[in-house]
Amino acid sequence: MTAVEEPSTAVRTVTATIDGRAVTVPEGTSIYDAAKQAGVDIPVLCHNERYDPVGVCRMCVVDTGGRVFAAACVRPCDDGMEVKTNTPELERNRATLTELLLSDQPERAEDPKQTTTGDNLLLELADRFDVARETTELPCGSGRGHDGSNPVIDVNHDACILCDRCVRACDDIQGNDVIGRSGKGYSTKIAFDFDDPMGSSSCVTCGECVQACPTGALTNKPINLIPIQPREQLDAVDSVCPYCGVGCALTYYVDRERGAIAFAEGRDQPGSKSRLCVKGRYGWDYAASPQRITVPLIRKDSSYPKGPLSADVRGDAFNDRGRTGGGGGRSGGKKGRDGRRKPGGLVDYDEVMPHFREATWDEALDLVAQRLMAIHAEGGPGAIAGFGSAKCSNEEAYLFQKLIRTGFHTNNVDHCTRLCHASSVAALFEGVGSGAVSTTYGDVANADVVIITGSNPTANHPVASSFFKQARRRGTKIVYVDPRASTVAEHADYYCQVKPGTDVAFYNAIMHEVIRLGLIDREFIAERVSNYDELARTVADYPPERAAQITGVDADLIRAVAREWGEAGAGVIYWGMGISQHTTGTDNARCLIALCSITGNVGRPGTGLHPLRGQNNVQGASDAGLIPMFYPDYQGVDREGTRERFEQAWGTQLDPKRGLTVTEIIGSVLKPGGVRGMYMLGENPFLSDPNINKVRKALGALDFLVVQDIFLTETAEFADVILPASSYLEKEGSYTNTDRRVQLGRKVLDPPGQARVDWRIVQDIARRIGLDWAYSSPSEVFDEMVSLMPSYRNLRHDNLGLSGKLYPNDDPEHSDGTVVMFDERFNTDDGLAHLVPAQWLPARELPDAEYPLVLNTGRLLEHWHTGSMTRRSFALDAISPIPEVYMHPKDAADRGLAHGELARVRSRRGTIELQVRISHREQLGNCFIPFHFREAAANLLTIDEIDPFGKIPEFKFCAVQAEALGAAHTEPVEKAGVAE
Repeated sequence: MTAVEEPSTAVRTVTATIDGRAVTVPEGTSIYDAAKQAGVDIPVLCHNERYDPVGVCRMCVVDTGGRVFAAACVRPCDDGMEVKTNTPELERNRATLTELLLSDQPERAEDPKQTTTGDNLLLELADRFDVARETTELPCGSGRGHDGSNPVIDVNHDACILCDRCVRACDDIQGNDVIGRSGKGYSTKIAFDFDDPMGSSSCVTCGECVQACPTGALTNKPINLIPIQPREQLDAVDSVCPYCGVGCALTYYVDRERGAIAFAEGRDQPGSKSRLCVKGRYGWDYAASPQRITVPLIRKDSSYPKGPLSADVRGDAFNDRGRTGGGGGRSGGKKGRDGRRKPGGLVDYDEVMPHFREATWDEALDLVAQRLMAIHAEGGPGAIAGFGSAKCSNEEAYLFQKLIRTGFHTNNVDHCTRLCHASSVAALFEGVGSGAVSTTYGDVANADVVIITGSNPTANHPVASSFFKQARRRGTKIVYVDPRASTVAEHADYYCQVKPGTDVAFYNAIMHEVIRLGLIDREFIAERVSNYDELARTVADYPPERAAQITGVDADLIRAVAREWGEAGAGVIYWGMGISQHTTGTDNARCLIALCSITGNVGRPGTGLHPLRGQNNVQGASDAGLIPMFYPDYQGVDREGTRERFEQAWGTQLDPKRGLTVTEIIGSVLKPGGVRGMYMLGENPFLSDPNINKVRKALGALDFLVVQDIFLTETAEFADVILPASSYLEKEGSYTNTDRRVQLGRKVLDPPGQARVDWRIVQDIARRIGLDWAYSSPSEVFDEMVSLMPSYRNLRHDNLGLSGKLYPNDDPEHSDGTVVMFDERFNTDDGLAHLVPAQWLPARELPDAEYPLVLNTGRLLEHWHTGSMTRRSFALDAISPIPEVYMHPKDAADRGLAHGELARVRSRRGTIELQVRISHREQLGNCFIPFHFREAAANLLTIDEIDPFGKIPEFKFCAVQAEALGAAHTEPVEKAGVAE
């Protein structure tokens, strides 16, 4: 295993003299950078080391002895050059330039930046050169206007100095290409798209432009009336973003007087490099929601027999005839004039809270322990199950799985990896002996070609996608393979719009061509791969012409992609849930492993396999053992030697059988002798699991359910006890991102009311069921966890630092860790990559005359999972407030549907109503529905068929129909009850 190192090549140098100081630098180094190395400060406005230099503002001009002054940011040093940076003439020029720029600025007392963060760089220069807006005799121009259309970013064109830093931040860093210039002469201003208002442009509100702007032209708006103040007046807390698996480093600026976050900024870290997306920069206020659960709750005796409590969760909102979906809850709910539920997106507390009473922590915890132990005593270990959370820390995941395994002697413990990358992990563990990525998202910079498949990283992993876009600008070829033509397709050299569910046929055809053309790495295959001959025989049956018939991708395009991949010196495959969330998800991932292996694209810089992990700690939670078939570090529960080691470490006997997965647990509840008691930590299966009707019935059938969460979720309506937990912002702990980077999340705020940090709640329950736990801190838990996880060896809280560390890491005190894995051997028993051929199989449920469309589900940029966090965030909910079904224009027209109209979408399992969005990104015959919106819950429609290896549900393919609300239709039989 190796870290990526820069190639050692001889570099020519030049020596220049800057203000009398000799400095030797590589040829091509700018005067500005050379001066910085020599300790000489040159003032700048338009320049920032993160962006390409342009020399627009001329503030950095220096005297090189030439006819005119030279812009230091763009002028390279010459050998023997003599540079003067602060002569009286230069300083007069800078003072004059500052006065000219300042004349058009708002007055200091009204400046949008100076009155908030207090760091207007132009005003700093004005103070340096002793000029002021109030005393200048220059005329003040104004009237370029103000744009307040974005909910969290304010645009003041009169404060803009046209330095283009925002343009370069948008282009060079984020690769979004939204900002440019419009107008002529004095009327020139920055513009969004075709001079649209920022809020209605294609801007994705990442805030990189705000971070770049040196004046008050682009500033953050206060969120929830928390004023933005200078950094030195706020408490800076360095932490990590709580959303996706990219794990961006950020700093929260906290107003301690108000007990709230004022704003957030990206900070430097080897992975994210100071970048953030809209969720990381603006999506943190959910933790301050007045809907936080702040006291333990116990279901009232009068609210039994147990069932859903709100109209939405009963099912009233999921059909247009007012029928309920079963359960013993009460009727009611806010309805519109037409009798249907009003959209809203949050559990109606007025409907649900009357069914619970407040309790003390001791009363609630005692009841939890007593009921779960009673069920365990009567029904045995198989009667208990636990769902953990990928939003919780490594330490909390470790303790939760340890509680279920040692306290209840069952391996029935799982989390949302079962719903995202379980099939990827199954294939990777089988093929290369590790469930983690083999290289980082930043290693794309070293690749000649990358395949991005089954993923929409601009929405799901936006900061990672910025590195992909940067690499493409530097010459890396991008192959994008997906049924939806997301914005990634616009940056791709080859876009292959495969039909849903045909990935195996597509990649078998690519391998067919690579082998036919002789572009395989024969040495790598001979020394490091097994079962190649069987793979070659299988893919021989998939010539491009046959694959074209199956996938819809032109045979010549398949050939071109195969040649591009086969001839590349280095290639990486990045994939998402469009690969994994299929009944053939494991086969899909097997094909990707084989494609990399037969071309030797593993184990070198710019090569490898990278399933882009979804939630912020889904990698860490899986590493920590929060899955039913593995102890921490993917050590099999059914391996006798492994089990004995953990029995010795944990001091108790352990179950030798693999446990049930998330979907299997839901099915078990509905069977005699199955699961009867559940502990749910931060999971919301009512919305996240497939076939909501079945989930509703299962949750209602449980004898006892304890839900530990920060909000009242749909799942919590079925709870007997609800425990108020801590948000990510209210505790310490470690989190492992998609790159294998283990980072510390630091406490930003105190938990509200009586809410407690999750690891302490788990420990309190453990003690009450007889476990002798006495952890005093998350770092103590981490140390125990690491002692049982070879991959995390040498890591401690105190050596993770501000940037975290990649694992494995032999020397975390001095090294960032391993970037590229498998340079010499794979983690399999024999050290070889095990190739597993796959045959293409059609989806389990195919379209027909009644249900002619294929439904694909997924995420939006602004929202996360079941929306419990993001729909309580002002910015995120303001940008994307309503559920929509994305449809091809012809599919919509054929059904008499227009953009913005309400439509009914139905499957064999249920019906939802939502707005139509005409989208040219959809294939004909396909539609897309985000699954964040409870009022139009996509998973009411999806099937619960699962992959036989990864046990992951089929979220990416089911048959549906879309129609105008007035259209007549026949209800499926399952609609009136529950689809088993």
